[in-house]
Amino acid sequence: MTGLSTSLVRGAVTSPFKRPGRSGATLPGTREVLPPARVAPGPLAAYSRICGFAESGALPLTYPHVLGFPPAMRLMTARDFPLPVLGLVHTWIEITAHRTLYPAHTLELTVYAAELTPHRRGTSVTVVTEARLAGELVWESRSGYLSRHATAGAPSTTPPGPVAPADLPAVAEWRLPGDLGRRYGAASGDRNPIHLHPLAARLFGFPRHIAHGMWTVARCLAEAEARGRAGATGGSGGRIRSVRADFRAPVLLPATVTYAAAGSAFEVRGTGRVHLTGSVTREAD
Repeated sequence: MTGLSTSLVRGAVTSPFKRPGRSGATLPGTREVLPPARVAPGPLAAYSRICGFAESGALPLTYPHVLGFPPAMRLMTARDFPLPVLGLVHTWIEITAHRTLYPAHTLELTVYAAELTPHRRGTSVTVVTEARLAGELVWESRSGYLSRHATAGAPSTTPPGPVAPADLPAVAEWRLPGDLGRRYGAASGDRNPIHLHPLAARLFGFPRHIAHGMWTVARCLAEAEARGRAGATGGSGGRIRSVRADFRAPVLLPATVTYAAAGSAFEVRGTGRVHLTGSVTREAD
Protein backbone atom coordinates (compact mmCIF):
# COMPACT_ATOMS: atom_id res chain seq x y z
CA MET A 1 0.00 0.00 0.00
CA THR A 2 1.40 3.43 -0.95
CA GLY A 3 1.94 6.20 1.57
CA LEU A 4 -0.90 8.21 0.04
CA SER A 5 -3.29 5.24 0.23
CA THR A 6 -2.29 4.72 3.84
CA SER A 7 -3.08 8.38 4.58
CA LEU A 8 -6.51 8.09 2.94
CA VAL A 9 -7.34 4.99 4.97
CA ARG A 10 -6.14 6.67 8.16
CA GLY A 11 -8.25 9.74 7.34
CA ALA A 12 -11.34 7.58 6.81
CA VAL A 13 -10.76 5.85 10.16
CA THR A 14 -9.99 8.93 12.25
CA SER A 15 -12.42 11.47 10.72
CA PRO A 16 -15.56 10.23 12.55
CA PHE A 17 -13.82 10.75 15.91
CA LYS A 18 -12.79 14.36 15.31
CA ARG A 19 -15.04 17.19 16.47
CA PRO A 20 -14.44 20.39 14.50
CA GLY A 21 -15.22 23.61 16.32
CA ARG A 22 -14.41 22.26 19.77
CA SER A 23 -13.10 24.83 22.23
CA GLY A 24 -9.34 24.96 22.65
CA ALA A 25 -8.48 23.11 19.43
CA THR A 26 -4.92 23.73 18.26
CA LEU A 27 -2.85 22.93 15.20
CA PRO A 28 0.10 20.54 15.27
CA GLY A 29 3.56 22.04 14.95
CA THR A 30 4.53 19.28 12.53
CA ARG A 31 6.23 20.10 9.24
CA GLU A 32 5.97 17.39 6.62
CA VAL A 33 8.99 17.38 4.30
CA LEU A 34 9.65 15.68 0.96
CA PRO A 35 13.38 15.49 0.20
CA PRO A 36 14.66 16.95 -3.09
CA ALA A 37 13.52 14.97 -6.12
CA ARG A 38 12.99 15.45 -9.83
CA VAL A 39 9.48 15.50 -11.23
CA ALA A 40 8.24 12.18 -12.62
CA PRO A 41 7.41 12.75 -16.32
CA GLY A 42 4.40 10.39 -16.55
CA PRO A 43 2.26 11.96 -13.80
CA LEU A 44 3.24 15.47 -14.97
CA ALA A 45 2.10 14.67 -18.52
CA ALA A 46 -1.21 13.24 -17.27
CA TYR A 47 -1.79 16.33 -15.12
CA SER A 48 -0.95 18.71 -17.96
CA ARG A 49 -3.38 16.95 -20.30
CA ILE A 50 -6.33 16.95 -17.91
CA CYS A 51 -5.81 20.65 -17.06
CA GLY A 52 -4.92 21.89 -20.54
CA PHE A 53 -1.31 22.94 -19.93
CA ALA A 54 1.42 22.59 -22.53
CA GLU A 55 3.17 19.25 -22.11
CA SER A 56 6.67 20.69 -22.41
CA GLY A 57 8.59 23.63 -20.99
CA ALA A 58 8.18 25.07 -17.51
CA LEU A 59 6.21 23.42 -14.74
CA PRO A 60 2.59 24.57 -14.48
CA LEU A 61 2.27 27.15 -11.69
CA THR A 62 -0.08 24.82 -9.79
CA TYR A 63 2.00 21.64 -10.06
CA PRO A 64 4.12 21.99 -6.89
CA HIS A 65 0.81 22.05 -5.01
CA VAL A 66 0.05 18.64 -6.52
CA LEU A 67 3.51 17.38 -5.57
CA GLY A 68 2.84 18.58 -2.03
CA PHE A 69 -0.50 16.75 -1.76
CA PRO A 70 0.88 13.51 -0.23
CA PRO A 71 2.64 15.30 2.67
CA ALA A 72 -0.42 17.53 3.08
CA MET A 73 -2.54 14.40 3.43
CA ARG A 74 -0.16 13.00 6.04
CA LEU A 75 -0.43 16.25 7.96
CA MET A 76 -4.23 16.45 7.78
CA THR A 77 -4.89 12.79 8.60
CA ALA A 78 -2.60 12.68 11.63
CA ARG A 79 -4.25 12.11 15.00
CA ASP A 80 -3.27 15.57 16.28
CA PHE A 81 -4.83 17.42 13.31
CA PRO A 82 -8.09 18.87 14.72
CA LEU A 83 -10.35 18.65 11.64
CA PRO A 84 -11.72 15.54 9.87
CA VAL A 85 -10.13 15.27 6.45
CA LEU A 86 -13.17 13.62 4.84
CA GLY A 87 -15.44 16.32 3.45
CA LEU A 88 -12.92 19.17 3.73
CA VAL A 89 -13.71 21.78 1.06
CA HIS A 90 -10.99 23.84 -0.60
CA THR A 91 -12.21 27.46 -0.42
CA TRP A 92 -9.30 29.65 -1.59
CA ILE A 93 -5.68 29.52 -2.69
CA GLU A 94 -2.79 31.94 -3.20
CA ILE A 95 0.26 30.80 -5.20
CA THR A 96 3.49 32.69 -5.87
CA ALA A 97 6.41 31.47 -7.98
CA HIS A 98 9.62 33.35 -7.19
CA ARG A 99 11.30 31.93 -10.29
CA THR A 100 10.38 29.77 -13.27
CA LEU A 101 10.55 26.07 -12.41
CA TYR A 102 11.26 23.15 -14.76
CA PRO A 103 10.79 19.38 -14.49
CA ALA A 104 14.55 18.86 -14.15
CA HIS A 105 14.67 20.89 -10.94
CA THR A 106 15.04 18.86 -7.72
CA LEU A 107 12.50 20.47 -5.41
CA GLU A 108 12.30 19.99 -1.65
CA LEU A 109 8.74 20.44 -0.39
CA THR A 110 7.57 21.46 3.06
CA VAL A 111 3.93 21.47 4.19
CA TYR A 112 2.54 22.79 7.46
CA ALA A 113 -0.67 24.18 8.95
CA ALA A 114 -0.49 27.89 9.77
CA GLU A 115 -3.90 29.02 11.02
CA LEU A 116 -7.14 27.64 12.46
CA THR A 117 -9.96 30.18 12.22
CA PRO A 118 -13.74 30.38 12.68
CA HIS A 119 -15.88 30.56 9.56
CA ARG A 120 -19.57 31.33 9.24
CA ARG A 121 -20.12 27.77 8.01
CA GLY A 122 -17.66 25.92 10.25
CA THR A 123 -13.91 26.02 10.85
CA SER A 124 -11.21 26.90 8.32
CA VAL A 125 -7.57 25.86 8.30
CA THR A 126 -4.76 27.43 6.29
CA VAL A 127 -2.21 24.99 4.90
CA VAL A 128 1.12 26.26 3.55
CA THR A 129 3.23 24.48 0.94
CA GLU A 130 6.76 25.67 0.19
CA ALA A 131 9.18 24.52 -2.52
CA ARG A 132 12.92 25.04 -2.21
CA LEU A 133 15.73 24.59 -4.70
CA ALA A 134 19.17 24.17 -3.12
CA GLY A 135 17.75 25.76 0.04
CA GLU A 136 16.23 28.78 -1.74
CA LEU A 137 12.48 29.39 -1.44
CA VAL A 138 11.32 29.35 -5.07
CA TRP A 139 7.56 28.72 -4.83
CA GLU A 140 4.88 28.90 -2.13
CA SER A 141 1.16 28.52 -1.68
CA ARG A 142 -1.41 29.16 1.03
CA SER A 143 -4.72 27.29 0.91
CA GLY A 144 -7.90 27.53 2.92
CA TYR A 145 -9.87 24.35 3.69
CA LEU A 146 -13.30 24.44 5.31
CA SER A 147 -14.71 21.83 7.65
CA ARG A 148 -18.45 22.45 7.63
CA HIS A 149 -20.34 22.14 10.91
CA ALA A 150 -22.96 23.97 12.96
CA THR A 151 -21.78 27.32 14.33
CA ALA A 152 -23.11 30.14 16.46
CA GLY A 153 -22.83 32.53 13.55
CA ALA A 154 -19.12 33.24 13.97
CA PRO A 155 -17.79 35.71 11.38
CA SER A 156 -15.49 34.38 8.71
CA THR A 157 -11.85 35.39 8.96
CA THR A 158 -10.92 34.15 5.49
CA PRO A 159 -8.46 36.61 3.85
CA PRO A 160 -10.35 38.81 1.41
CA GLY A 161 -9.91 37.82 -2.21
CA PRO A 162 -9.86 39.95 -5.33
CA VAL A 163 -13.09 41.56 -6.42
CA ALA A 164 -13.72 40.66 -10.05
CA PRO A 165 -14.96 43.47 -12.30
CA ALA A 166 -18.64 43.26 -13.07
CA ASP A 167 -19.62 41.53 -16.30
CA LEU A 168 -16.29 40.02 -17.27
CA PRO A 169 -16.55 39.08 -20.96
CA ALA A 170 -17.03 35.41 -21.77
CA VAL A 171 -13.95 33.88 -23.39
CA ALA A 172 -14.59 30.13 -23.56
CA GLU A 173 -17.21 27.52 -22.72
CA TRP A 174 -16.17 24.23 -21.10
CA ARG A 175 -18.26 21.06 -21.00
CA LEU A 176 -17.21 19.10 -17.93
CA PRO A 177 -17.94 15.34 -18.00
CA GLY A 178 -19.32 13.42 -15.07
CA ASP A 179 -16.06 11.51 -14.63
CA LEU A 180 -13.87 14.63 -14.44
CA GLY A 181 -13.37 14.23 -10.68
CA ARG A 182 -12.21 10.64 -11.05
CA ARG A 183 -9.87 11.50 -13.93
CA TYR A 184 -8.34 14.50 -12.14
CA GLY A 185 -8.09 12.45 -8.94
CA ALA A 186 -6.10 9.80 -10.81
CA ALA A 187 -3.73 12.46 -12.20
CA SER A 188 -3.33 14.48 -8.99
CA GLY A 189 -3.79 11.91 -6.23
CA ASP A 190 -6.66 13.91 -4.67
CA ARG A 191 -9.38 11.29 -4.25
CA ASN A 192 -11.61 13.10 -1.79
CA PRO A 193 -14.99 11.28 -2.06
CA ILE A 194 -16.90 14.52 -2.74
CA HIS A 195 -15.28 14.56 -6.20
CA LEU A 196 -15.71 10.93 -7.18
CA HIS A 197 -19.32 9.78 -7.09
CA PRO A 198 -22.78 11.30 -6.43
CA LEU A 199 -23.56 8.91 -3.57
CA ALA A 200 -20.30 9.71 -1.76
CA ALA A 201 -20.84 13.44 -2.25
CA ARG A 202 -24.36 13.26 -0.76
CA LEU A 203 -22.90 11.98 2.50
CA PHE A 204 -21.24 15.39 2.84
CA GLY A 205 -24.24 17.51 1.85
CA PHE A 206 -23.72 17.89 -1.91
CA PRO A 207 -26.50 16.91 -4.34
CA ARG A 208 -23.89 15.48 -6.77
CA HIS A 209 -20.14 15.06 -6.87
CA ILE A 210 -18.22 18.27 -7.54
CA ALA A 211 -15.21 19.31 -9.59
CA HIS A 212 -11.92 19.79 -7.76
CA GLY A 213 -11.23 23.42 -7.00
CA MET A 214 -7.60 22.89 -7.99
CA TRP A 215 -8.63 21.53 -11.39
CA THR A 216 -10.80 24.60 -11.94
CA VAL A 217 -8.09 27.14 -11.11
CA ALA A 218 -5.47 25.15 -13.05
CA ARG A 219 -7.75 25.04 -16.09
CA CYS A 220 -8.18 28.82 -15.84
CA LEU A 221 -4.42 29.36 -15.71
CA ALA A 222 -3.84 27.01 -18.65
CA GLU A 223 -6.43 28.94 -20.68
CA ALA A 224 -4.92 32.29 -19.70
CA GLU A 225 -1.41 31.15 -20.59
CA ALA A 226 -2.47 29.71 -23.95
CA ARG A 227 -4.36 32.87 -24.88
CA GLY A 228 -1.48 35.03 -23.70
CA ARG A 229 0.93 33.19 -25.98
CA ALA A 230 -1.48 33.49 -28.90
CA GLY A 231 -2.42 37.11 -28.21
CA ALA A 232 -6.07 36.04 -28.16
CA THR A 233 -9.02 37.68 -26.44
CA GLY A 234 -8.94 37.16 -22.67
CA GLY A 235 -5.15 36.83 -22.57
CA SER A 236 -2.17 39.13 -22.10
CA GLY A 237 1.60 38.72 -22.43
CA GLY A 238 4.03 37.59 -19.75
CA ARG A 239 4.28 34.36 -17.83
CA ILE A 240 1.94 34.11 -14.84
CA ARG A 241 3.88 34.46 -11.60
CA SER A 242 1.11 34.48 -8.99
CA VAL A 243 -2.58 33.78 -8.62
CA ARG A 244 -5.27 34.27 -6.01
CA ALA A 245 -8.48 32.28 -6.50
CA ASP A 246 -11.62 31.99 -4.40
CA PHE A 247 -13.96 29.04 -4.88
CA ARG A 248 -17.39 30.67 -4.54
CA ALA A 249 -19.73 27.76 -5.31
CA PRO A 250 -19.11 24.12 -6.17
CA VAL A 251 -19.33 22.96 -9.77
CA LEU A 252 -21.71 20.00 -9.78
CA LEU A 253 -20.71 17.36 -12.33
CA PRO A 254 -21.47 17.04 -15.17
CA ALA A 255 -21.68 20.74 -16.07
CA THR A 256 -21.22 23.39 -18.71
CA VAL A 257 -19.42 26.49 -17.45
CA THR A 258 -18.09 29.72 -18.91
CA TYR A 259 -14.55 31.03 -18.47
CA ALA A 260 -14.57 34.84 -18.48
CA ALA A 261 -11.54 37.13 -18.26
CA ALA A 262 -10.29 40.67 -18.74
CA GLY A 263 -6.90 42.08 -17.78
CA SER A 264 -5.67 40.28 -14.65
CA ALA A 265 -9.14 39.12 -13.51
CA PHE A 266 -10.92 35.89 -14.37
CA GLU A 267 -13.92 33.89 -13.26
CA VAL A 268 -15.81 30.69 -13.95
CA ARG A 269 -19.57 30.92 -13.97
CA GLY A 270 -22.52 28.69 -14.63
CA THR A 271 -26.22 29.32 -14.98
CA GLY A 272 -27.10 31.98 -12.43
CA ARG A 273 -23.98 31.64 -10.25
CA VAL A 274 -20.28 32.35 -10.13
CA HIS A 275 -18.17 29.35 -9.19
CA LEU A 276 -14.72 30.90 -8.99
CA THR A 277 -13.14 34.36 -9.06
CA GLY A 278 -9.48 35.19 -9.26
CA SER A 279 -6.68 37.39 -10.47
CA VAL A 280 -3.14 36.83 -11.73
CA THR A 281 0.12 38.73 -11.75
CA ARG A 282 2.40 38.33 -14.74
CA GLU A 283 6.10 38.87 -15.33
CA ALA A 284 5.45 42.10 -17.19
CA ASP A 285 2.95 43.47 -14.61
